[in-house]
Amino acid sequence: MESSAVPATVLGRPLPGPDSDALLPAATAVLSVTAAAGVVRPPAARRHRGVLRYPLIRQLIRFTGVGVVCTVTSLALYALLRPWIGPQPANAAALIVTSVMNTALNRRLTFKITERRRMKRDHLSGLTVILVALLLTGGSLAFLHWLRPGATVTEELWTTTLAGFVATAVRFSLLRHWIFRRARHR
Repeated sequence: MESSAVPATVLGRPLPGPDSDALLPAATAVLSVTAAAGVVRPPAARRHRGVLRYPLIRQLIRFTGVGVVCTVTSLALYALLRPWIGPQPANAAALIVTSVMNTALNRRLTFKITERRRMKRDHLSGLTVILVALLLTGGSLAFLHWLRPGATVTEELWTTTLAGFVATAVRFSLLRHWIFRRARHR
């Protein structure tokens, strides 16, 4: 198909060529005309359909992804450290290391907070929340060792994982309603 010899026009004026310095004034003219007509709008917000239209559902999905990554990391650290320092210190070390990672990932991915303002306070609050997880998982390990003094590493991992599920539910509630309440509807 051959191109026509008639130049393209905007408001009756010919459009400049791709190498022309006149592109900026032409674009400015078009924008000013559309702005004067009230056509310029901010970018449309993403519209979600179905259950994804609820911020809580979207946050739970993202929180679950972050949780899987942090849980696998925590279990690996626990299994690595347990033979050298024992079950309780290994649990505490794994939880503290992964809590910093967890708070940073949840801040950025789950609650979509990207500014640096209040980051230190968010992380300090996240460490406070991890104390709840430490009490739950450490308490479950103590209970396991009270019931079965010769518990295997596999039994300890299952116990901390199950206690971790409860701690995760508490953590999500505290993150959503206390630490990141400013971003609850994202």
